Amino acid sequence: METLRRLVSLQLSVLLLVGVAAGAQDDTNQNGQAPVTAATEITAPRGSSQAPAAPDVLTPGITVTGSAPAGQQDLPKLPPDRFTDCYATHNTSGPDTMDYIAMTICESQLEADRRIVIDKCINRDGKTAPPIVIQACTELLEQKIFIGSDRFYIYVNRAEAYVAQGDRAQALDDYNEAVKLAPHNAKLYFNRAVFYLAQPDADAAMRDFDTALRLNPKLVPALLQRAKLHKTQADLSAARADYAEALRLEPKTAAVWSEAGYVCLLQHDYESAIKDEAEAIRLDPKLARAYFFRGAAFGGLGDSSKAHSDIVAAVHLDPSLQRFVTGNSQNPLGEH
Repeated sequence: METLRRLVSLQLSVLLLVGVAAGAQDDTNQNGQAPVTAATEITAPRGSSQAPAAPDVLTPGITVTGSAPAGQQDLPKLPPDRFTDCYATHNTSGPDTMDYIAMTICESQLEADRRIVIDKCINRDGKTAPPIVIQACTELLEQKIFIGSDRFYIYVNRAEAYVAQGDRAQALDDYNEAVKLAPHNAKLYFNRAVFYLAQPDADAAMRDFDTALRLNPKLVPALLQRAKLHKTQADLSAARADYAEALRLEPKTAAVWSEAGYVCLLQHDYESAIKDEAEAIRLDPKLARAYFFRGAAFGGLGDSSKAHSDIVAAVHLDPSLQRFVTGNSQNPLGEH
């Protein structure tokens, strides 16, 4: 019993905090819990029936060059004179000899080609290779298929493809162009902020998160990402405020309650941490991290019995957490 009490002492509570902060903190999708993602949608431009692909968390990928991958067709070209060339083959010399059937065929072919290029630029299912996305979006921009501010989503999708190829400079140029075209679109600033985080450029990311939330204070993904950034910068009060607002807007996500509880834990506000983790457990009884953090909070209050119970539950749900409990790898939880 004395071993057990030592295990969940205040000293162990500190060990838990440090260990989880270093390792388990960002694994929010364990035990089937959906991760908190940075993904968000961009509204399709007017006149298009297609919605652009929703950007996901941005991570540089492998550069892909060369021709279209096996199974992917080369894109049709969209030169400005495509319709003229098509119609000229029918040797129409003027209104008296106009071939309306040929004109309809040419118009249909041009429209079909445009749809193919638009679909490849949008890349709705995420299966189009980055070089093809870049080529398609570039054709749409060069041939002015969309004009004015409607072009912003084309720049965003091409930026995503550049990111996948590891071309950060081109990606940033396209994000900047998109923001210029739609400077009041909060989601554009959010997407660029996520890009800056991957560089990493925390200052630029924070500026864009702030702008996104000034334009749309209810943009929950931006609140969550800014909260994480505040936490990495040790601004725990700001992080806690962002989590609180995100939960006010969307109170049904267990992982976010657990993140909020973790910030309380870092502030040594153990009672608030216990309440937040309890709500996370209520929403998702299999969320191991919530039991783990609540156990640490109970340890901080000196309640060794409840701390031990929660830590045992956490390790049972996620054995990888065992390494954060104690240096005794043979019997990390003590005898019980």
